[in-house]
Amino acid sequence: MSSSLLAFLVRLATGVRLLHDLPEDGKRRIYFANHSSHLDFMVIWAALPARQRAWTRPVAAAEYWEKGPLRRWLSSRVFNAVLIPRDLARMRHDDPMGTMLAALEEGSDLIVFPEGTRSESGALGPFKPGLHHLASKRPDLVLVPVFLENLSRILPKGELLPLPLMGQAVFGPPLAGPADGESKAAFLDRARDAVLQLSRGQLTPHSDEGS
Repeated sequence: MSSSLLAFLVRLATGVRLLHDLPEDGKRRIYFANHSSHLDFMVIWAALPARQRAWTRPVAAAEYWEKGPLRRWLSSRVFNAVLIPRDLARMRHDDPMGTMLAALEEGSDLIVFPEGTRSESGALGPFKPGLHHLASKRPDLVLVPVFLENLSRILPKGELLPLPLMGQAVFGPPLAGPADGESKAAFLDRARDAVLQLSRGQLTPHSDEGS
């Protein structure tokens, strides 16, 4: 299955539209979003124009995507995912931050979920430090908040096939990186608030956001 066909099928299954007018300015981007379903990164990836999709890599849990031949094939051959272990011993050995920074240096954009794990309740949890670390190391990054809605109902935990419901992916305006003197906690609160504001319609979304 080609990546274009898979992206089309993801959009068809979730109702999320294809973006058309993302700038090609040579800047590296990090798309950061709330996390409630294994569909989450696929929806963001599928919403991107084909050219941007080609160099955008989701950051995903190694323990899930290394399990079984189909998941391994999808993560390596289709999504080119940056797989990050959750096991502490393996994390110390594999250096997840170094792996993500290397992907950015190689010219990839990243899709990340700063909560670190899927929300069971649907409420947006606190953000872990990884986004701040990346933004501090690469102040040239364009940080794009994304709000994902209804995906946990489309693909509930433990299910393999999506339900015929409509989802939404709302891409917001870029977030400024950490300011001089801004604490890590303050930056992470500001990033989290950008996603919350999109969920409440309090930020002007990208002009071609999914619906």
